[in-house]
Amino acid sequence: MGEMRNSLGIAKPPGATRVVAAMSGGVDSSVVAALLAREGYDVVGVTLQLYDHGAAVKKRGTCCAGRDIHDAKRVAEKLGIAHYVLDYEERFRRAVMQDFADAYARGETPIPCVRCNERIKFGDLLALAKDLRADALATGHYVRRVMGSEGPELHRAADLARDQSYFLFATTKEQLSLLRFPLGELPKSEVRRIAQSLGLPVAAKPDSQDICFVPQGRYTQIVERLRPDASLPGDIVDQDGRIVGRHPGIIHFTVGQRKGLGLSGNGEPLFVLRLDADSRRVVVGPRDLLRTQKIRLEGVNLLAHPPDPCAVKVRSARPSVPARVTVHEDRAAEVELLAPEDAVAPGQACVFYEEEGTRMLGGGWIARTEPARVAA
Repeated sequence: MGEMRNSLGIAKPPGATRVVAAMSGGVDSSVVAALLAREGYDVVGVTLQLYDHGAAVKKRGTCCAGRDIHDAKRVAEKLGIAHYVLDYEERFRRAVMQDFADAYARGETPIPCVRCNERIKFGDLLALAKDLRADALATGHYVRRVMGSEGPELHRAADLARDQSYFLFATTKEQLSLLRFPLGELPKSEVRRIAQSLGLPVAAKPDSQDICFVPQGRYTQIVERLRPDASLPGDIVDQDGRIVGRHPGIIHFTVGQRKGLGLSGNGEPLFVLRLDADSRRVVVGPRDLLRTQKIRLEGVNLLAHPPDPCAVKVRSARPSVPARVTVHEDRAAEVELLAPEDAVAPGQACVFYEEEGTRMLGGGWIARTEPARVAA
């Protein structure tokens, strides 16, 4: 007969189990803290101040701004749990915001939420949890942690419409040993209902929509402030290098973009095929040249080796597609898509899944793409 474990899978009674709850001030993380407190866990709420909340306090729909810190405090007070606010502004600026601007300056399309999870929430916050001698770090992510034959696995959320596994591909096995995701089995509607039933002051608060440090989605303002050289004008050229127009800076464009090119009178619609940061050129062409068959990945993280074939996602909102993945020793990988995908952009992530099932196996950053062969 095995030892008794609590609802977090830890061999202690809840009252003897310390859990750090990451509290952003939103509904999801507040419900996580509330559920743990209701079960009797020793809950310590932690909120990270990530950027100038004085400038963002009036902006709704973001996390970690001034109002959100205030909301997290109110929830902690109602639950009667300890709550700490940590100033991570400088760390966040260097590890996430500067990386975001640098990626755009390189002609990439970055995903700052992955960097934040990797470097701040699952990096620094886990280190803090260890310093506090916590048994676990709980977050409001919609993803499932499932115990497998070789240890904990990361699976898609039960509510696939809310699944955030794509953004957690950089999670390591060591981190997963301490992480817990209490909302992974719940639909968002149930999370809202729980918040209302417990009388949480954030029960009706809207979900965050934008990148937290980008007001009204105007990311170019952030990039221009951190990397002024990224907004220098340049040429728009076709695939043969012929100049067909001018642009105000490569940061205004992403692979696959059609609108906003300022080009007209062409025989067929033109799309952004790639961005050449060194020459400040935006390369455009017909849609069939957007089709990608092979992808080079860097910074690969593996929770399990991907089988052949597996399934991959090249954008968070796209469905997974069959692929073959060859992993190299230098944290690089080659991905061959069994059917071409359009507009695969450097800077995005390619995330691996079981072809059948819900398990997320890891992933990497898209460094280069190779066009699919066009039939003659």
